[in-house]
Amino acid sequence: MIDVDVLRKDPGRIEQNLGRRGNPAYLTLLAEARAKDEAWRAARVDADRLRQRRNDLGRRIALERAKGAVPPELEAEARSTPTALREAEAREGEHRRARDALLMRLPNLMDESVPLGKDDSENAVVATWGTPAGPNPALKSHGEVLEALGMAEFDRAHRASGSGFYYLTGPIVLLDLALQRFALDLLVERGFVPVAPPYLLRREPYEGVTDLADFENVMYKVEGEDLYLIATSEHPLAALYRGEILDEDRLPIRLAGVSPCFRKEIGGHGVDQKGIFRVHQFQKVEQFVFCRPGESAGLHEELRANAEEVVRRLGVPYRVVNVCAGDLGTVAAKKYDIEAWFPRQQAYREVVSCSNCTDYQARRLGIRMGKAGRPGKVVPHTLNSTAVATSRTMAVVLEQYQQPDGSVTIPEALRPYLGGRDALRPVGTNS
Repeated sequence: MIDVDVLRKDPGRIEQNLGRRGNPAYLTLLAEARAKDEAWRAARVDADRLRQRRNDLGRRIALERAKGAVPPELEAEARSTPTALREAEAREGEHRRARDALLMRLPNLMDESVPLGKDDSENAVVATWGTPAGPNPALKSHGEVLEALGMAEFDRAHRASGSGFYYLTGPIVLLDLALQRFALDLLVERGFVPVAPPYLLRREPYEGVTDLADFENVMYKVEGEDLYLIATSEHPLAALYRGEILDEDRLPIRLAGVSPCFRKEIGGHGVDQKGIFRVHQFQKVEQFVFCRPGESAGLHEELRANAEEVVRRLGVPYRVVNVCAGDLGTVAAKKYDIEAWFPRQQAYREVVSCSNCTDYQARRLGIRMGKAGRPGKVVPHTLNSTAVATSRTMAVVLEQYQQPDGSVTIPEALRPYLGGRDALRPVGTNS
C-alpha cells in the first residue's frame, strides 16, 4: 500500500513510477485516490471546526446560564451542532475508507532498476551459471520418466481429484522430502528460523498480504467459511505480526516457511498434461524477512544468493532475470526469477521467485517498528523468495539426470538425506 504522505507530498513521483508499468488504469486510480484524500481532509477540517464550536458553545451557555438566561439562538445552535458534527464525521470516515480502498488497489512503487517491458520476454538476464545441455532426442519428459519408474499415478489422480493433481509413490516421495530438508538445513545455517504456518488464512489478513482482486482467481476458498487455502507460505508469514509493533533491535527477522501450496492454475498453462511442473498442489520452502527499510536492498541480494546456491548445488544450469515492469505484479518493488535449464524442452523455466516488497505488505497489515517501550511510526520492509519448490525442482532433476537405462542419478547434495541412495531406478530394481 502506498504511503499516503508520499501521495500528498510527491504525487508526481508516484505518477511517474506507475506510468512505467504501462497500465493507464493505475493513473486513473491514483487520481481518484488523491481526490478522495482531498475530500477526506476537507471533511476532517469541518469536523474539527464543529468540535471546537461545540466546545465553545458549551462554555458560553454555561456562562450565560450563570447570568440567568441563555439566548435562544445559542440554544438552537447548540442543538444543531452535534447533528452537523455527526454528518461531518460520517463524511470523513466515508472518504477515508474510499481513499484507502483505492490505495489498496494500486501496485507497489517499483525500484528504479526494474527494466521497462510488457511481458516476460523483456525480462533482463543478470546472471547465468552452468552450461546448458544441447538437444538430445532420447530424453523423455519428466512425467514419462516418473511413469516409467513406477513412481507416479497421473491417470488415477485425474479420476480422483481432476486435472493438475498427482500421486507420487516410492522413492520419489523421499526425494521430495530430501529437497525440503536440504533447503531448510542451508537456511538454518544462515540464521533462518523454520516455521510451519497455518495452511488456511482469513480474508482480512489475506487482503493485507496481497491484492485479492489480482490473486483471488488462483486461490481456493473453503465454501461457507472465511478461509482460503494458502497459495504460498509467504502469505501467512507476512500476516504473522499483523497489527503489531516490532522491536527494531530484533530486526532483521529471517523465517523459513515449510508448507504445501494450493493454486488454481487457469488458462493454457499445461496443467492437463502429465507432469508435476505446473500443478494445483506442491511443497515449498520459502524464505521470508522483516527488516529495517535501509536493509531490504542488501537482503534481497542475500535471498537471491541463497536460492541460487540451492539450484547450483543440485548441479542444474540456470539464469537469473530482473523481472520487467509489465511482468512484475502488484506487490513487489523488484523481483528476480531464477530459471532452470530443462534440457528436453531446450528452455529456461522459472523455479524461483525472489521479491523485495519494501513497505507495501507491512503497511497494508498495520505492522510498525520501534524501540522497546517507544513505539515508532516507521513501517518495516518485507522480502520473500523461494528456497525450493519441490515439484518444479524434481521435474528439472528428472529431465537433466535421466540415464539411458531408465534410472535417474540423484544429485550428490541430496544423497545424505536418502541414506546414500545414488539413483532412482524402476520399481522392482531399486536397492
